[in-house]
Amino acid sequence: MQGVKDMYSMSKENVKILITDPIHEYMLKTLRSHGLNVDYRPNISREELLDIIESYNVIVVRSRTRVDNQLIEKGKNLKIIARAGIGLDNVDVDIASRKGIKIVYAPGASTDSAVELTIGLMVAGARKMYTSMNFAKSSIFKKLEGIELSGKTLGVIGFGRIGTKVALIAKTMGMKPLAYDVMDVRERAESVGAKQVPLDQLLKESDVIAIHVTVGNNAKPILDDRAFEIMKNNVLIVNTSRAVAVDGKALLKYINAGKVYAYATDVFWHEPPKEEWEMELLKHERVVITTHIGAQTTEAQYRVAVTTTENIISALKELGVNI
Repeated sequence: MQGVKDMYSMSKENVKILITDPIHEYMLKTLRSHGLNVDYRPNISREELLDIIESYNVIVVRSRTRVDNQLIEKGKNLKIIARAGIGLDNVDVDIASRKGIKIVYAPGASTDSAVELTIGLMVAGARKMYTSMNFAKSSIFKKLEGIELSGKTLGVIGFGRIGTKVALIAKTMGMKPLAYDVMDVRERAESVGAKQVPLDQLLKESDVIAIHVTVGNNAKPILDDRAFEIMKNNVLIVNTSRAVAVDGKALLKYINAGKVYAYATDVFWHEPPKEEWEMELLKHERVVITTHIGAQTTEAQYRVAVTTTENIISALKELGVNI
C-alpha cells in the first residue's frame, strides 16, 4: 500500500490524469476546474501508452483501451483506473485489485440508451427492416413479411437494470416476459409483470430472447449448441451486452438451418470481424448488426462523464488528495 501513502502527500496539482479515449467535455472541464492535471490523448496508440503510463496516477478509458496486466505493470504510479462506461470487461480487475488500485466506473448511466436500442433491434429483426431498407436504397420496393412482437413470449437473460426495463417495455407492447438471472430476482421480475424461470424453461418457451449479461471475454457461452437445440423454432435473438454470451459458430449453424428467425446484435466477437464464420454471419440476410452503439447517445455520454468524474474525485479524496 505504499502507493496510497504517496497520494496522501501529493497535492492536487501534482496528480496526473490521462484520458485515452474520447469523452464528453464535461469531464475535462470539471477535472481541470478542480486544479487537476489532465492530459487528453483520445487517439493514443498502445505503444505510446505503454511508454508514458508510468508518469500517471489516474487513467480514464472507455472500450478502446485495454487495461490489462501489461499496462498495469507498466503503470507503477497508477492509483485509480476509471472506466467511463457501465462495465469493466476491458479492465483486468483482479490484477488491479491485488495492487491496491481503485477502480471506478458508471453503472446505470447508459441504461435508457441500451434499452431503446434493444427494443429497436427487436423490431428490426422481427420486421426484416435491414433487408427492407437495403431494398429501398436500391429502388427495389418489394414487400417483406415479418412477424409481430405482440403476443410473443420474451425471455430476458440477465435481469439487471437493462433487462428489467426491456421487460417492462415489452410488457406494454403485449409481450409475455420471462426472466432468468443467476441471482434471485423474483420480486423485481414480478414488479414489471415478468416471471423468473430456470434457463432451460426460458429457452424452451421464448419466441424472442434478449441477452443482458455482464461476462468476461473468456466466459463460456450461455447460448451454446445445447441451448440452441432446445429453443423454439423461428426464435428471434437480440444481444446488446456481450458477443461471447453466444457461441457464434453454433449460431451460424442454427440460423442456416432456419431454426433462428433472426439475430439482431450490437456486439460482435471481433470488431471488425476476423474469422471466416464471423464474416458469414455479418453478411447473412437475417443478421441485423449495429456498430456497438448501445451507449452512444448524447444523453448517455453526458451521464457517463458526470458519474465517472464524480467517482474519480471521490476516489482521490479517499486517497487523501485535498480537492
